[in-house]
Order: sequence, then C-alpha cells, then structure tokens
Amino acid sequence: MKIGVFANMAKPAAESTLIDLAGAARELKIGLVACDRETQRHLPGAAYVAPARLGKSVDLMLSLGGDGTVLQAVRALDGGDAPILGINLGNLGFLTSVPDTHAVEALRALAAGAYEVADYPLLDARLFRGARRRQIVRARALNDVVMGWGTSPRATMIEVEVDRQPVASFVCDGLIVATPVGSTGHALSAGGPILHRETAALVVEPICPHTLSNRPVVLPNDCLVSLRVGDKRKKLLLSVDGQPHGWLQYGDWLEIRKAPERARFVHLPGYSWFKLLSQKLHWRGSSADPK
Repeated sequence: MKIGVFANMAKPAAESTLIDLAGAARELKIGLVACDRETQRHLPGAAYVAPARLGKSVDLMLSLGGDGTVLQAVRALDGGDAPILGINLGNLGFLTSVPDTHAVEALRALAAGAYEVADYPLLDARLFRGARRRQIVRARALNDVVMGWGTSPRATMIEVEVDRQPVASFVCDGLIVATPVGSTGHALSAGGPILHRETAALVVEPICPHTLSNRPVVLPNDCLVSLRVGDKRKKLLLSVDGQPHGWLQYGDWLEIRKAPERARFVHLPGYSWFKLLSQKLHWRGSSADPK
C-alpha cells in the first residue's frame, strides 16, 4: 500500500506527527509518498513524486492540517481516485475527522482495511467572456464557488439562470454556489442551510442581498447554474474553494454544474456526520427541555 501525505508544515504539530507516522509506516510496511520536498524532509523514508503524478501514484491520501489543507489535497489529486483522510492539526477542521493525537491509530486502521469510503461530487466552474463566450477559467470545487468582495464597497447586480431559464437578479455583495460539503462553510456564515453531505443538491446563496425577502435556494445538483455580472461599476473576485481565480467583469457568465469527477473521503469506524456537527459547530438543538 502506498499512502500519500500532504501536510501544512506551518502547523506546530506537523513535524512531530510526521515523525510518528513515519515510524508506524515502517512497522506496518506501508510506503509513504510526498509531493513536496519540505514534507519529504520531515517524513523519514518517504518517496517523492512530482505533484502532477501524485493522483496516479498513491492508494490513499493523508491530509495533515485543517480544512484548507484538505482542499489543497483534493486539488493535488486532480481528479484521482485515492480517498483522503483528514488529520486535524488546527482548531475547527470540519473536513478533518481525526485529531493529530490519533494519527498513528488511524494509519493502523488504514493498514487493516478498517474503513469506509464516501464519494462526494465536485463542482465544475467555467468563466466565459465576450460576445463569443470565450472560456477563460475552468476550475473544480469541493466546497463552493463564490463571486464577491470586489473593487469597491458598493453592492452589485448578479443575474441568475438555472438550466438556461431566468430566475432572478440580486442586488448584493456577491453570491455563493455551494455543495453539501461546503454548506457548513462560507454559505453557512452567509445564512445558508446545513445540508447533509449525502444530499444531491446545491445551495445558491446571495451575500448580503438588499432585500429582506431573500432566502437561499436549494437546487438539484444536476442543474446548470449560470451567473452573470450585471453591473458595470464593480469587478468581482472569483474564488473557487477559497482560491482566487481572477476578476469577473460586466457581462461575464459563470457556469457551474456537477463535475464528472468526485472527491473520495475515508471514514473510520465510529464516524458520524451528526457527531461532527456537534463537535465542530456546537450544533445540538435545544439546550434544555421546554417547561
């Protein structure tokens, strides 16, 4: 078995966790693989592969860090089939279900085959510009695609279509299209609903819309969501899983649909999505019995 390791070396616990994993891997006769030299230096005995070959070189992937590191690991796999297990070296880590103190225990479970794999759809985002609709950006997202922030504090106009049918125009600060996995991230902070990760849906969530009647919309995940910048006065930043992908201009069309690729995640025995909600977001319903 070959297991890739993707680590955020800025985390204080990263170096000691890598050393522990390297020792356990030798004992279990597991080959560890890194795609960056710094991680390899702190992971005794690990092989190095070029980032472009990572997805085809490993059977599983360990992501050491927080949610951002997990999203980096998804991008590094570039549609590869290796499932990811997130080991939390930070605070919240909603995508990381294993604390760093249990990293070696998790590796032993992987070696024994004591785990399940869940598949989650990715989003395919494409940005088109000009009368000929020239494609200038294409990216995949596990969490969300966001058009927002921008070059001035004023609100903007975003036109929304679903399956080529006009839906609404929003005067707002921006707009989020999120997967169920991403529904507990930026979309939740903007007032969106929590979707179970197994829900075949998308959330369309305007950011700070200038109307009290606005609510987020939940759509089937096989819909094509098209967003058009309808205001000449402000450029918006395109962000895909928290990574900037350039500026959106007046008349640009952003098309978002379910990607053919999926992200795969490892769940160890005892994993519960509802338990994760309670631990990470302190979501637990009423605090006391009604009187």
